[in-house]
Parts: sequence; structure tokens; C-alpha cells
Amino acid sequence: MRRLSTKSQFVALLYGQLSGASSLREIITGLESHAARLYHVGAHSVRRSTLADANARRPVAVFAGLLASLMQRAHRGLRRKLAETTYLIDATGVRLNEHSAGWARFATGVCGAKVHVIYDAAADRPIYAAVSAAKVNDITVAQQMPIEPGATYVFDLGYYDYAWWAKLDAAQCRIVTRFKRNTPLAVIEELPVPEGGNILSDRIGFLPVRQRNPMQDAVREVQVTSEAVKILRILSNDLDAAAEEIAELYKRRWAIELFFRWVKQVLRITGFLGTSENAVKIQIAVALIAFLLLRLAQAGQKAIASPLRFARLVRANLMHRKPLDRLLDPEPRPIYNPAQLALQWHLS
Repeated sequence: MRRLSTKSQFVALLYGQLSGASSLREIITGLESHAARLYHVGAHSVRRSTLADANARRPVAVFAGLLASLMQRAHRGLRRKLAETTYLIDATGVRLNEHSAGWARFATGVCGAKVHVIYDAAADRPIYAAVSAAKVNDITVAQQMPIEPGATYVFDLGYYDYAWWAKLDAAQCRIVTRFKRNTPLAVIEELPVPEGGNILSDRIGFLPVRQRNPMQDAVREVQVTSEAVKILRILSNDLDAAAEEIAELYKRRWAIELFFRWVKQVLRITGFLGTSENAVKIQIAVALIAFLLLRLAQAGQKAIASPLRFARLVRANLMHRKPLDRLLDPEPRPIYNPAQLALQWHLS
């Protein structure tokens, strides 16, 4: 492992993500076929066993730190007024095999991990990510997440914790989530709702009084009908916004589901190159770095609007020196010199 630099390890794993390689052997073979080009990025071909050892033993902190730095840099130019900043919080599961049982066993014969993300839907980019074993509750990880005072946070039932809500509320954050079906609301005021819409009711009241419930201030309950003809009870600590705005904010939560689906379909986040906790976390970190690099690269050109199409074109042209806005252009024809003899080859 000492002979493999962290940079060469990163380049190899990033190549695997962007090229769609499904195994270490496929990564190594691909890199060997482009050995001459690796020189220009300061990397070199690696051995399969050496890369496997590095993934298992080299601390994930360096890759997690690179991801955090890139998320901060990617988000820096997109700062908006706090009133316009909406963050979505959710987690997605990834299946692991029995070789990961030592750290990721979830149930008998079932192993898995979770990727926890704070996602900026307006920018289409994550701003925070963490990986845990699947058995770790979502709220346990959320309690360690950074909070941006004044921002809006939208999340689902996996984060049903009054103490955490109170922490967000104390930071002047707006909360939009769902009531559990059996959670009562002590109503103190019924607000009018527009006729003929999907808003069924709009009420202000108090959550149940419990020994460990620090949410003592009044909250809002907006009942809406969803497309699946299901009644949703949406909870918010915003008592002033229109009910339609609260409902629309909760509807935006599905953007993070689309983000998870895109990453799983386009990048290598469902099939893993190692089984240790370190190797899995490194691969997920590099996958999210690849996502951010694709988004930043796409923003640098205007020829290709579709993120999926752009990612496919990057994959097809990965090891070619080509301007980003020329990915759709055909390869230039060889320069013909009339002073040179041209031989015509005909295969029978």
C-alpha cells in the first residue's frame, strides 16, 4: 500500500465511478489501457491487490475531507438569502453481502449501510453526507448534522424526534415534516382554507405534553390530499406562511429521492469493490465526489442540458482530451497531406 499514493488510489476509484467499472479488475484493466494518459493527471497504473489493500486500510478521512471541501466549494457560489434556502434531509440504504457482517449486519442473513444526506434541491447538490450501518437510526445521525440557522429543513418520519425539532426551532429554522398517524394535536385555532384545492384543513395547536418534549411552542398542522388519494398531516413550526407554501415545501422532499435514484443508476453505489467498513465508505465518498464533479463540469458548458446525457458522454469520452462543450462533436478527420503516399487497403 505504501507504493500506492493516495492520489493514484483516488484517480483509480474516480475512473471506476465515471467509467462504470464494476470490479477492481475492470478498473485496473481500463487504467492499463490508458497508461500513457495517466501521466498527465499525476497518476499511474496500479495492481489489483495493492488497490484492494489501500481501500481496506487507508483511512476514509482523507476522502471524506475531500468530499466535504468539494461540497463547500460547489455550494459557495450558490448562496442565497436564508429565507430562500431549503434543505432536504433523508437517507438511502445500500445492500451489502455477508462479508460485511462484522460491521453492517442488519438482520439474519441481511447486511447493509445507509447514506445520510442534506440536499440542496435548488442547487441539485448535497451539502453534507455521512455513512452508517443500516441498523443505525436516521435521527441518530441527524443529531450530528450541522445546522444552518434560519434555513428551512424538510424531512420525513425517520426524523421524528421532539428534542431535535426543538434544536432546529431554537436556531430559527423552519421545520416541515409529517405527523405520525397517532400523534394528537391540541387545537387552539382553525385557519381558513381555499375551496376546491387539495388543502383540507389548516390548524394551530400544541404537541402532546410529555416529560421529554421541549417543543412547548405552538405548531401548525396542514392536512392535504396527495396524488395517491392519501391524506397527509404536515407539521411545521411556521405559523405565518400560506398553507399552500407549507404543502409545496413538503412536496419538494421527493427531489432527494430522485437524487438517490440518479446516483444509484449512474454511479457505482450499489455494487461494492470491498467489504470492510473503510472500503465501503471510501467508495461512497468517491461516488459523491464524482457526482459533484459532473455537476460542476456540466455547469461549465451549455451544449448539453440533460445531466444523464452529460454523464453518459463523459463516460464515452473519459480518457480523451476534448473540450466539455465539444463532447457531441465527431472526431476530427486526419489531416491529408498530398505530398505523402496514401495506400488503400482492401480485405477480401
